[in-house]
Amino acid sequence: MLKKAFGDETLSGRNVYKWHKQFKEGRESVEDEERSGRPSTSTNVKHVKQIKDLVLKNRRLTIRDLIDITGISFGSIQTILKEHLNLRRCAARLVPKTLNLFEKERRVNVYQEMISDYETVMERIITGDETWIYAYDPEIANQSSEYRAKGEPKPKKSRQSRSKIKVMLTVFFD
Repeated sequence: MLKKAFGDETLSGRNVYKWHKQFKEGRESVEDEERSGRPSTSTNVKHVKQIKDLVLKNRRLTIRDLIDITGISFGSIQTILKEHLNLRRCAARLVPKTLNLFEKERRVNVYQEMISDYETVMERIITGDETWIYAYDPEIANQSSEYRAKGEPKPKKSRQSRSKIKVMLTVFFD
């Protein structure tokens, strides 16, 4: 009956029975009573602004980094990020190689140069293989994740751009 009358705003059955019992025992006020316990001081306006400024300056900060910088507890920072700032952690969206016009042109020129240099050698080759050797491995999705608000687009990251420094290792057998 309560669900029909009040919809989603209805108290759960358990809470209805608890309130009924308290009123039957003599309670007259519907206001919250004083409770023992430590008041929440970490989620005040000052800390929310401090966390917001830090995250907007560097979106890749982790909660542990924010703990070290501010001295606020893990749970409080998590509450500030999720409930007060409406931020969530987003991994970068992987896209195919992002080559600009000059990089594409350079690839064509290098290929044509290699073909002209090795035309006579190509006749004797039985088999060959090639691979790229990178200077360092790319970041994993966790390492490149950032805090973003709900409406903001995900950051993009090239799938193959592992390093600016790479060498092509080519092996031929004749």
